[in-house]
Amino acid sequence: MPEDGQYYGKNGEPKKYDPSFKGPIHNRGCTDIICCIFFIIAILAYFAVGILAWSQGDPRKVIYPTDSRGQFCGQVGTPLENKTLLFYFNIMKCASPLVLLEFQCPTTQICVHSCPSKFMTLVKATTSQNDFNYYKQFCQEEVTYQMKAPEILKNGLCPATLIPSTSFTRRCFPSLGKTGNVITVGNSTQFDDGSGKMVDAKDLINGVTNATVVMEARQVVTKIFEDFTQSWYWILLGLVIAMLTSLLFIVLLRYLAGIMVWVMIVLLILVIGYGIFHCYMEYAALKGEAGANVTIQQLGFQTDFSVYLQIRQTWLAFMIILCIVEVIIILLLIFLRKRLLIAIALIKEASRAIGHVMCSLFYPLFTFLLLAIVVAYWAVTAVFLSTSNEPIYKVFNESACDYSLSKCNPANYSTSTMKTQCPDSKCLFAFYGGETVYHKYLIGLQFYNVFLFFWCANFVTALGQMTLAGAFASYYWASVKPDDMPAFPVFSALGRSLRYHTGTLAFGSLILSIVQIIRVLLEYLDHKLSAAQNKFAKFVLCCLKCCFWCLEKFIKFLNRNAYIMVAIYGKNFCTSARDAFFLLMRNMIRVAVLDKVTDFLLFLGKLLIVGLVGVFAFFFFSGRVKAFQSTAPSLHYYWVPILTVVICSYLIAHGFFSVYSMCVDTLFLCFCEDLERNDGSAARPYYMSPTLREILWKMAADDRSPAQPLDREDTRPTQQEDAA
Repeated sequence: MPEDGQYYGKNGEPKKYDPSFKGPIHNRGCTDIICCIFFIIAILAYFAVGILAWSQGDPRKVIYPTDSRGQFCGQVGTPLENKTLLFYFNIMKCASPLVLLEFQCPTTQICVHSCPSKFMTLVKATTSQNDFNYYKQFCQEEVTYQMKAPEILKNGLCPATLIPSTSFTRRCFPSLGKTGNVITVGNSTQFDDGSGKMVDAKDLINGVTNATVVMEARQVVTKIFEDFTQSWYWILLGLVIAMLTSLLFIVLLRYLAGIMVWVMIVLLILVIGYGIFHCYMEYAALKGEAGANVTIQQLGFQTDFSVYLQIRQTWLAFMIILCIVEVIIILLLIFLRKRLLIAIALIKEASRAIGHVMCSLFYPLFTFLLLAIVVAYWAVTAVFLSTSNEPIYKVFNESACDYSLSKCNPANYSTSTMKTQCPDSKCLFAFYGGETVYHKYLIGLQFYNVFLFFWCANFVTALGQMTLAGAFASYYWASVKPDDMPAFPVFSALGRSLRYHTGTLAFGSLILSIVQIIRVLLEYLDHKLSAAQNKFAKFVLCCLKCCFWCLEKFIKFLNRNAYIMVAIYGKNFCTSARDAFFLLMRNMIRVAVLDKVTDFLLFLGKLLIVGLVGVFAFFFFSGRVKAFQSTAPSLHYYWVPILTVVICSYLIAHGFFSVYSMCVDTLFLCFCEDLERNDGSAARPYYMSPTLREILWKMAADDRSPAQPLDREDTRPTQQEDAA
């Protein structure tokens, strides 16, 4: 028909009948060799960056507090192993603005075994041997009982006074309390500052507040790290449950595809409905509670996220979000009710394909292993890079000094010119930094680490997609199933992908990684400009973020179909991407009707698994169920393991369901090519099964379109074909 000729001219020429074509081509050559070479060089450079980071970095800088000499408090195997807490000589100096500029209190800090538990001045301690022995543990090692108090204070060997303190994030802070409206420390409203002057306890607040601000981010990270150490085995158990649940669903889909799809739909609606009910019960239970009506905006940012669960607005927001999700899913199911039956039939066909390639169900485990290696290498390298700075020491003083905040060397500071001109100054640890060539390009190494992480992760994902596509294409194009299939379809496809198409995989994943790294840079710029008042800049940045998000989704879709074409024909990436794109354009209606509806059903299955595992994790880690209260670990933030389990459960479910998704996409492309190559006659028979022909007939009956040139022959299966 003229219309069809015009349509095909815009979207490439359809495939012609080829009697020699029997599925994935075995006699193929290497593709995209140049990109393969670049990828190998990039990996070798990545190893070099890792080795450099491991030789320069020191993770102890993140784990342990650091005293004024740059030593780590509580480090195993050192003299400070039992001194795990950091003690400030004069916490009131932490009220200085220097704290927020230099991120370090301008006072001597030492590692101690425990925090002070009582008031005591140095003058009083020097009058009693027992008192001095107690006081000495909060002094420098050089101090002796024979030394006088003025001499000790002049040399900065001891604090002028001790204040009852408690440990907080491995640091000693004054034990502030409140009696009525009066601030107290150690049950007293005043204390001796060591010079005979009485100081109000409320004067300590600014120092404690500034010191807390400096450690706020580190405090959250430390607590999260401690929560992971307390709950990691329970998190692993939750992930094992998610993996077994996903595997069970996949196996049941293999034998009960139609029933399981409807079961997934009903269970998902019930799980989300229970979430709505639970949020409403929490919302109603907080009615009348003191402080429950405070808004999230009034509360502001809190490091203890459990505080948000004690206000009604949080549960109201959760309830509204779940209601919106529930309504959207129900409306989609109503509008797609006719298409669901066709999509279920395609899932059944995919189940038959997976039945002939059962080892494909376990291929995601191999992908998980490779991704775990990539993530672990990236994380370890990032930690070592971020901790590869050198300790920087600066001059801190109380009186005017020309060398204030200048860099110094604590080893010879007592005899230096700086000390001579500024007698009351001290050379204290300030922060970690460096000015060598390595430190100047440290941000570039971090960027390279992130970029290679994206590239390697996308490469591993692409390898899985091409391997599964090759295995399922072998099933589709086999004249007699499974006799004409390779003995080990997955291993054969994996071997072909690595031997011939490493460059193609690297090329496709490189394009995707470039877009992803641009999105990371845009997020970084958005974070930097968050305080700016330029609305035009924010608008442009928002548009760019939206455009690159859409571009990433399109590239992922195109890459996925390009890998299928590479697995079948063995051509390079650009040619395969073009062929896949034109083939999809020639079958645009089928893509929307069949392929995407099937993806929607599989997405519902992922949500169901995440919902089931997430509900279980919530009741376990939050201690809401009495049976789990004695078993659940004691955590700072119980949302940390819950969020970890939910995110990882989705990744696990996505990995297993990706087998079905890849099977559906591969069968769909082969299905479209089969329609173009063959006509169902005895000379040119279809490779598709009678079930797929039934699906085609239903679609042809519902959606007659120029995009579906099926008018040349009715493709409804005959009774003899059904019997066969």
